[in-house]
Amino acid sequence: MLLEGSCHCGKVRFRLESKHPYPFNLCYCSICRKTAGAGGYAINLGGDAESIKIWGKKTLATYQAKVENATGKLKKSPARRHFCQSCGSPLWIWDPRWPELIHPFASAIDTPLPAPPERVHLMLGSKASWVVPAVKKPDQTYDEYPRESLAEWHQRLGLES
Repeated sequence: MLLEGSCHCGKVRFRLESKHPYPFNLCYCSICRKTAGAGGYAINLGGDAESIKIWGKKTLATYQAKVENATGKLKKSPARRHFCQSCGSPLWIWDPRWPELIHPFASAIDTPLPAPPERVHLMLGSKASWVVPAVKKPDQTYDEYPRESLAEWHQRLGLES
């Protein structure tokens, strides 16, 4: 599926192909919540990094969060969160550990997206105290990350485009 997206002010636009366009993964981690999750979570999609086309690159900025490693020391995450430096809209995440993927924020996508038959609420162990997750049957919940990947979720439900 071709996904087209943009920031709020329109200075950055992008498009990319996605085999995994269902917005099902609600992430409640503090990084997603604070950089893109006004509702207490963020939703990322899966996209093909080789297919991305970007207009307004000079307005793009990136942020690399600091995360705690196994010894408790803060370290810069390799994941790069791209956003519009003019209006602040979060656009996508790219991580060199998985260079073939781009994870656009569902909130930045202008293309109508398909409704997921179930949702995965992840990183609930770090959700804000004011967040009350709207978990419905047959949604799944995880305190951390689920073992099932974005691609595996789409495959299991027969939803690959």
